[in-house]
Amino acid sequence: MKAWSWDRYGPPDVLTLKDVDEPDIARDEVLVRVRAASVNPYDWRHMRAHPKLVRLSIGLRRPKPGLVLGADLAGVVERVGDEVTGLRPGDEVFGEVRLGSFAETVAVPHDRLAVKPARLTFEQAASVSMAAHTALQGLRDAGRISAGQRVLVNGASGGIGTFAVQLARTFGAEVTGVCSTRNLELVRSLGADDVVDYTREDFTAREGRYDLLMDIVGDRSLAELRRPLTSRGTLVIVGGIASPRGGLLGPAAQMLRGALASPFVSQRIASVSWKPNSTDLRFLAELMEREQIAPVIDRTYPFTEVPEALRYVEHGHARGKVAITV
Repeated sequence: MKAWSWDRYGPPDVLTLKDVDEPDIARDEVLVRVRAASVNPYDWRHMRAHPKLVRLSIGLRRPKPGLVLGADLAGVVERVGDEVTGLRPGDEVFGEVRLGSFAETVAVPHDRLAVKPARLTFEQAASVSMAAHTALQGLRDAGRISAGQRVLVNGASGGIGTFAVQLARTFGAEVTGVCSTRNLELVRSLGADDVVDYTREDFTAREGRYDLLMDIVGDRSLAELRRPLTSRGTLVIVGGIASPRGGLLGPAAQMLRGALASPFVSQRIASVSWKPNSTDLRFLAELMEREQIAPVIDRTYPFTEVPEALRYVEHGHARGKVAITV
């Protein structure tokens, strides 16, 4: 089968489309024929090993042999392991792996998959998992969102942000989205009650307005991010697409600063990281079937152009998600 692999860290040019063996599956895994995937900052961070902490899990000097890039996927079940229940060959599914979805087939733990909503294309379904999971877990688990709260999403037009705006609305919140001028109408169309054009207004100057602030961009200090919050408000740090690419910790540095500061301030400071699970995927699938949320896709690339897709996402200005047709 064909798969995108890399044998040294660096820009998208390090990726190579190789012929590799089809993966074996463990007793709790499912072999999925990939029909579509999508690109996340997670992917180019592994490709470049930025932050350097990434190297601890995938190789200190160079990527471990045989690694395949990609996390999000949608496709068709080909085989299931002996311990897998609820899925069978022929089922259309979506979900995520830690690495491996930029390939024609991939072995996926069954608890990271759910049945694909019938009304979604494979490209739409492949654009859900990591971004929507992060938005959901950030708002619900880290942010403890509740109906009637005033919520601000900084980075509202990106992959996570477009889901965060929609999900906050489903939880009954009043939502403000922060984005650039060209994305104002997009964010309004997702249900935002108010939008802030960051090229014209500094949202951090809005003192004491919000009960919950989700920061996806990572280009502001903790002091600035706390200013728009009420005295008992909650700041949720996602990690930051704008965080410096180098260094040991990268986006995790802001999360660490938040954890250290939290005991000494009146506001809650929490952070969220992606925790894949099928329960949340089924919840998201139900919302999509009811047309309460939907993925926003900026561009779609063919499988042979994965490096170009990564290069585009790495620039940080994608509206919603970038999909890959396999």
